[in-house]
Amino acid sequence: MKHLEVFFTLRSLSLKSLCTIIILNSVFLITSCSKDDDEQVPEPIVYAEENPLNKYHENAGFDTTTNFINSGNYEFGLAFYPNVKGKINAITIKLPDANPNLKITIWDYTAKTVLRTEMVNVSAANTLMTKAIEELALEKDKKYMITMNSNDWYKRTKPDNSDAVYPITAGNIKFLEYRWMSTSAQAFPTNVSLNYNGGDLSFNFQQVD
Repeated sequence: MKHLEVFFTLRSLSLKSLCTIIILNSVFLITSCSKDDDEQVPEPIVYAEENPLNKYHENAGFDTTTNFINSGNYEFGLAFYPNVKGKINAITIKLPDANPNLKITIWDYTAKTVLRTEMVNVSAANTLMTKAIEELALEKDKKYMITMNSNDWYKRTKPDNSDAVYPITAGNIKFLEYRWMSTSAQAFPTNVSLNYNGGDLSFNFQQVD
């Protein structure tokens, strides 16, 4: 009889252990599911767009403006690189005269090849125009250039006409130099001037990483 008592005791303990294991496992599963439900996938960071032109003029000290209208065709603009990975979403332009077919080019600075050509209708003088474009990805620390071909522009200089000190940082964009060339063709400018900027040509940049 004692053997039977031991058997039933062991059987009872085994059943209790099994029940305990089942209960603990159930609690674990419920806790895990609850934890998984609570954990949400973090939302990706969406950075604000930035237009670096005004900050560039401010940091360069270019606060004197002269208007040039019908002054001969030039290809001219700014060389730059982004401090972060990003993209150009739009081009902005303001001229002292209207131009229905203003050609704007974004270049690979090192290869001197065209990455994007955009035609912009500058329908009114002295009015900021913004043209949304198919986004153009920019690599961190890679050199680019944005130029326009025009016979109208604002000349931005220092009051004493002295040189700006490059590179000039404007937000996430670092400007390297201003380039120009007398031509009506789409061509990479060969001349560098440090004491003015011809514009106002710029872009809306958005960090993506």
